[in-house]
Amino acid sequence: MTRRLIVEADGGSRGNPGPSAFGALVREAATGDVLLQLADHLGLATNNVAEYTGLLEGLRAAMEIDPEAEVEARLDSKLVVEQMSGRWAIKNDALRRIALIARDVIPRDRVTYTWVPRERNAAADALANECLDAVEKGRSGTIRRYRADSFETAVEVDVVPPGPTPAIVGWGPDIGPPTVTVLVRHGVTAHSIERRFSGSGGTHDPALVPIGIAQAEAAGAELSARGGADVLLSSPMLRTRETAAIIGARIGLEPIVVDGLQEARFGDWDGLTFAEVSDRWPTEMAAWLASGEVAPPGGESLRDLYERVTAALDSVLDQYRGQRIVVAAHVGTVRSLTARALLAPLASMNRMELSPGSITTLSWYADGNASLRTFAEASHVEEFAHVWVP
Repeated sequence: MTRRLIVEADGGSRGNPGPSAFGALVREAATGDVLLQLADHLGLATNNVAEYTGLLEGLRAAMEIDPEAEVEARLDSKLVVEQMSGRWAIKNDALRRIALIARDVIPRDRVTYTWVPRERNAAADALANECLDAVEKGRSGTIRRYRADSFETAVEVDVVPPGPTPAIVGWGPDIGPPTVTVLVRHGVTAHSIERRFSGSGGTHDPALVPIGIAQAEAAGAELSARGGADVLLSSPMLRTRETAAIIGARIGLEPIVVDGLQEARFGDWDGLTFAEVSDRWPTEMAAWLASGEVAPPGGESLRDLYERVTAALDSVLDQYRGQRIVVAAHVGTVRSLTARALLAPLASMNRMELSPGSITTLSWYADGNASLRTFAEASHVEEFAHVWVP
């Protein structure tokens, strides 16, 4: 007999747009028992984006619990229910993108959408508000509570992100030396200083400015003092190739360009400032900030970026196993690889701050485990701290 699950989802924004969060829970339809509760902060977003994200994450949670289940999604947003049921058109591009992702989570013949009064959706609303209250007090706001017997089997569903068997690095058997990646964020460009989107795939590929060159030289001197490296890699973009060339002159290595390590593609936003994009694409910007699955128009989502960069990492680890590798990289590259090493969710990537010329060191072990040794070290570029770069 097919299992039936109920998803209750909600979202809210204190300002619309403003600080926002979603809340969702999954119940056993036969008993009403709550199997899983989750909530997370979405940054600045609208009520509608938060509500759609709550539905998306609730459906994903139901499929984690039982991929073959039939699901009834209950929401107090008539807009979301009618649009997801196909009775109303989705005119907003940002909401349409989230809706399309949600529709791919579960086959359409196994999900129904039901409107319920607000008082019957109080549990999901309470989770969203619990998250927002926590964030206001300086905590993360991330909530994930589940019953130990919620999932079908440990083999079918992972409660934690897929990865190797957890281990405390250094406590297990000797499996040989790790591959060490020393990730250096490139020095600044004119776009960096002006807070402009500067991604890959477009016509904007700016060079380092004099301060950026000085930052790269400082990083090179620091790496030389630490003993250099076996291999020096770079993304294909101009600013990382220039950074790698400066570092290579210090540590005696020729840079090797690796496709796949370049910055995210920002599509139509490339070359524009954050303020310009917020003014011209406010809804799209809010959706992009709220979900790792949403891409800028013509660009890449965080998930696209993560999958591309980590695929490049796998190739690098196969080719240079057991070696010390310096990589001239971008914010998006470093964030993706750090999230991979820590098995962190996509949402964590936008909370990682990296100064130009900073150094992040990750170790990759033969058994599939990884560790973060240092993150965004910047003492060697302190004299350039007045150059603020997002």
